[in-house]
Amino acid sequence: MKEERLLERIRTWESEPDRRGRTDDIRQVDSILAHLRRILNTRQGSVPISDVYGIPDLNDFLTSYPESVTRVEKSIRQAIEKYEPRLQSVKVHFLPQEEDVLCLRFQITARINAGTGRNILIETIVNSDGRISLK
Repeated sequence: MKEERLLERIRTWESEPDRRGRTDDIRQVDSILAHLRRILNTRQGSVPISDVYGIPDLNDFLTSYPESVTRVEKSIRQAIEKYEPRLQSVKVHFLPQEEDVLCLRFQITARINAGTGRNILIETIVNSDGRISLK
């Protein structure tokens, strides 16, 4: 159950007491993706936990696009490194696309720190409304 965050483990203990002590790689990846969605869709300064939790407002970066792409990559990488300790060796790369100019696409690669130590590849899409989706 180390693959889940603390509150997820507590919920699992209540709903599935037989799972205690067992690991599940799929559950770990799902938990990491859910946490990354929260981190990347939170704007810095919008939560009481920390003024720097999340990422800066991407609309500020888009005014100087494409020059600002490296700053967006850096902001995403730093947020993941700081707030998702289950990932290490995080790399973020911009994937230019010509078919949908209103969306920005990034590829995140990292290694899962606990358990199997597998590599993970996540496609991130920043929509025109600033929302970030992961798959």
